Amino acid sequence: MDGPYAREITVAITAVQNAVQISSRVLAAKDKGVVEKEDQTPVTVADLAIQALLTASIHASFPDDSFVGEESSKALRASPSLLEAVWALLQEVRESGACVPASREQLCDMLDWCGNGEPSSGRFWVFDPIDGTKAFIRGQNYAINVCLMSGGKQAMSCVGIPMLSPTHTGPINNDTTDSEGSIMIATLGGGVYIRPLAGSPDLPPRRLPRRTADASTRLTAVTCVEGTDSAVPGLNTKVAARLGITYPGNDLLAWVLRWAVCGLGAADCTVWVYRKRERRGKIWDHAGAILLFEEAGGKVSDVHGRPIDFMAGRTMTGNFGFVGALEGVHGHVLATVQDIVKEEGLLDLLQ
Repeated sequence: MDGPYAREITVAITAVQNAVQISSRVLAAKDKGVVEKEDQTPVTVADLAIQALLTASIHASFPDDSFVGEESSKALRASPSLLEAVWALLQEVRESGACVPASREQLCDMLDWCGNGEPSSGRFWVFDPIDGTKAFIRGQNYAINVCLMSGGKQAMSCVGIPMLSPTHTGPINNDTTDSEGSIMIATLGGGVYIRPLAGSPDLPPRRLPRRTADASTRLTAVTCVEGTDSAVPGLNTKVAARLGITYPGNDLLAWVLRWAVCGLGAADCTVWVYRKRERRGKIWDHAGAILLFEEAGGKVSDVHGRPIDFMAGRTMTGNFGFVGALEGVHGHVLATVQDIVKEEGLLDLLQ
């Protein structure tokens, strides 16, 4: 692809392709190397190895850039056996030409560059090595998210979707498992594209259309049916019923995939209102992935209607919840969400 981020895109595509080699090896293994983190969410050897690979690959080409990522080295430093398992995975892909950390200590340090990283005013990269880890462990749909932030804005997005074909039609769910994967790419103001996962980084991608909507448009949603421990119970179904939205339309655990299917055109909107006021999104679940939808004609705000602030920190403390819809209907969808929250007696969520 041409444009101001052509080199970044080429490097990111290569890194994502190498990362999928790791995730595919772990998927094929009986033992996924699952560790439970302090927040009771799972992490696998694939998450750790992929984040290290992405960091090493990007750092080799852009040594002045910084990083923010989901994982740190805490689990590796506490478990020599886990460290060796991750190191072994990286050595396997090194043999095929992938750029990986040069030593075990550098592996841990690079994980900590991400795990301790914070948004900055300059250039920084955001990684979610495996978004949808629970689905990944089950052998279901997951994504690898790479985003370049510059000047506080999403500049470039490169998302690997190993189980989704670039020609897929119909609903996209957790158990959608095409044999051919894809990569989605977007640049700020440059549109959104899709290409097969395999092939040269220079393979021309297909541009996806920028879509519009108005009050007469029949919308399709993407949501997470199993996310009732996080979202206000029943709110998504009530919003869909009031707006005449096809629901669930698409059912996905991973946030990156939810934004991606909106960018693809398989969905036109997604809504999420956390059941607790203190809940916030994580930057690696949204940065870059939201750009895929915005470049396809989407608009994304929080439940209050505020723009998404990616500079508020690793935990996105400047926003509460998400309302994404094609720009022409975003205001109507947002107002409907707010009305239903009020009707449910949850006024504290709008304060």
